[in-house]
Amino acid sequence: MKGKMRVYYDDEGDYLEIRIGEPTENYGEDMNDDITIFKDEKTDEVVGVGILNFKKRANLNNLEVDLPIDISFISRVI
Repeated sequence: MKGKMRVYYDDEGDYLEIRIGEPTENYGEDMNDDITIFKDEKTDEVVGVGILNFKKRANLNNLEVDLPIDISFISRVI
């Protein structure tokens, strides 16, 4: 994943969505009832995750959440 990370939270719906990179055509794959992984339609690369009932899953004091995927962050010096 490359690019800016965008975080959206809907307090009323208790839904958190995190997207990385420029918006592309994508589709969602339900991991379970509350978690959806979003993948780029052309590359199948994970471009985001959506978490329903976020407050039930998160420790908001330290903002720690177990995600159902591994995310690698690579630093490049240009």
